[in-house]
Amino acid sequence: MSHPSHSQKSQFPSNLPLKTTSAPVEQTTIGGSVVIIGEVSGSESFYVDGRIEGTVNFADNLVTIARNGSVDANISAGEVVILGKVQGNVECSDRLDIRCEGSLTGDVVTQRISVEDGAVLKGGVQVQAVEHKNDKSHRQAQATPASAQPARSAATEQSKAAAAVAGT
Repeated sequence: MSHPSHSQKSQFPSNLPLKTTSAPVEQTTIGGSVVIIGEVSGSESFYVDGRIEGTVNFADNLVTIARNGSVDANISAGEVVILGKVQGNVECSDRLDIRCEGSLTGDVVTQRISVEDGAVLKGGVQVQAVEHKNDKSHRQAQATPASAQPARSAATEQSKAAAAVAGT
């Protein structure tokens, strides 16, 4: 077996990092000393370790409020994870996750919700069913006027919201 000579070895220096084939995760990070007042929007993941006042709109993307993060704004995103403090309404097309250190004061509209022990949630919770494009019963419900649909008691709606928050 012949060994390659020094001139036949790789043309790339060994001290350079190898390129990987995985795509980098697109994420915007707001550092701990940054304060933003106004509207923040984008089409990538968003990580807040600083302070935001206004509105946050990252449709179909992940918004994370870090432990030191503080948001005084309405948030609209695909998924929201709260480890810090949020004051404002949160609308998620997928999931809201409030971790044990997290605090949310505001109303929630989401398909799924998770509230860990020790987390704070003050406000209304509306858990919506996942919409299926081919679901006939969903299309019929949309076509039926609200006055023709049977009325649901407030107690039933509250128990559903409590069950969703409890994780059952």
